[in-house]
Amino acid sequence: MSRHPELLVPASSLEVLKTAVIFGADAVYIGGEAFGLRAKAKNFSLEEMEEGIAFAHDHDVKVYVTANILAHNDDLGGVREYFKELKEIKPDALIIADPGVFEIAKEICPEIERHISTQANNTNYGTYNFWYKQGASRVVSARELSLQEIKELRGNIPEDLEIETFIHGAMCISYSGRCLLSSYFTGRDANRGACTHPCRWKYAVVEETRPGEYMPVYENERGTYIFNSKDLCMIGHIPELIDAGIDSLKIEGRMKTALYVATVARTYRRAIDDYQKDPELYRKNMPWYLDQISNCTYRQFTTGFFFGKPDENTQIYDSNTYNKEYTYLGIVGGVKDGLCRIEQRNKFSVGETIEIMKPGGENVEAEVKRILNEDGGEQESAPHSKQVLYVELSEPADVYDILRRGESEKNF
Repeated sequence: MSRHPELLVPASSLEVLKTAVIFGADAVYIGGEAFGLRAKAKNFSLEEMEEGIAFAHDHDVKVYVTANILAHNDDLGGVREYFKELKEIKPDALIIADPGVFEIAKEICPEIERHISTQANNTNYGTYNFWYKQGASRVVSARELSLQEIKELRGNIPEDLEIETFIHGAMCISYSGRCLLSSYFTGRDANRGACTHPCRWKYAVVEETRPGEYMPVYENERGTYIFNSKDLCMIGHIPELIDAGIDSLKIEGRMKTALYVATVARTYRRAIDDYQKDPELYRKNMPWYLDQISNCTYRQFTTGFFFGKPDENTQIYDSNTYNKEYTYLGIVGGVKDGLCRIEQRNKFSVGETIEIMKPGGENVEAEVKRILNEDGGEQESAPHSKQVLYVELSEPADVYDILRRGESEKNF
């Protein structure tokens, strides 16, 4: 059976959801204000969720809502009420890890598909078949699986049970993302949505009988960031992903900006479409994909576990800084009389050359001619974040285009 893989993109807010939809997502996954594993993300109120689902459905894009906490007794009543609310706004699926939460979803909103989160450690076809019998329509594979294992898995499960797999973004250091460090250090439980990312911190070792003596943790003299992983990136391996029988190619990043989401969604959209049109076209356009995918904030890249267990080259030892090439300025919210309405996100000035990033793949250089505030007053620069501005550019821009500025210093 030839599969046309879905491109599944994260969204942290209504603005980012709309960006994901316009820049090429087939489906978007979002979190509500409760029971998801990104409590620090902005997340969606029910009203925003309803608006986002309507917007996505108008563009033939699906929306999945995460409810993937590992629940305690006192969570279950709230989950029940939450699912009653979700029943009314009709997302396309719920992403669930906990069997108790799964049972509540089956009871309250059986008409909404149930997907099994990576948090449930889905590492074999027996697990997939178990969840299928319970009524799941999709299972998210553990990040620890190789492509060969996924292929074997595909051959041992029903055709209509879908496989979803992370193909781009941050790799948690703990098994399927279930980390105890955050809870231990800060009292914020990663398994209940409050991860503080202590894997990004710098560590030293203290010997019990020598308090106060801090010995840096070196790994072959390459540095002290022993918990850091490179970011997953499979843009160069679309054929292998499709060949393995994966139904949904998932981007990580429910705490990322609209610029990041637009860049990654647009690049993978083009790569998947090119490959399915003509494998030769995909190979020919590889330099463009690789260039574009580096145009957002990212760590160094890895192919994770897909081609076997990672070795020492898969982890970052020399640095925990992000590479960054572009600064996000805003999204065009409307165009009238040659002026683009934006909500400013980073400072820029009249006379600067910026870039208009378009959903179709074009990046158009433009000069900032004028900046006006909401009262029509002229401004030389835009220093205040979230200020609504009207910007005249030397080149035309359309609604949902993203404005960004290239930075001359590239940290490689």
